[in-house]
Amino acid sequence: MSGPYLVRGSVSLPEAELMWRFSRSSGPGGQHVNTSDTQVELRFDLAKTQALPPVWKERALQRLAGRLVDGVVTVRASEHRSQWRNREAAAVRLASLLAEATAPPPRPRRATRIPRGINERRLREKKQRSETKRGRSGNDWR
Repeated sequence: MSGPYLVRGSVSLPEAELMWRFSRSSGPGGQHVNTSDTQVELRFDLAKTQALPPVWKERALQRLAGRLVDGVVTVRASEHRSQWRNREAAAVRLASLLAEATAPPPRPRRATRIPRGINERRLREKKQRSETKRGRSGNDWR
């Protein structure tokens, strides 16, 4: 999955704004892990990007505030043996993170009343259960 990474709709992350860093991974790979830089760290400057519409950008900055360091969001991937697969995993993870962060807020819940019949049935069943338990008290057994 090289090339433009789709966030949502026709909005994608430009390759020029992605900063890649590679290091040795502690994941799978045996002795291969000791010699190759397979862990991928992908950084994206959310505060300075022009790729996202302003509304989406503000929404993402607000929702990801706890994850950002100076307006930059960082994603790591080290679950695969190859650097290429880790690059793809990190890019997909970043795109899905931004897609979730830029999604419109859910519609507010419309308050509805509980139907009277349901409430009456609940109270009737509660009273029956109470009678059943009171009958088990053992005071009348002598």
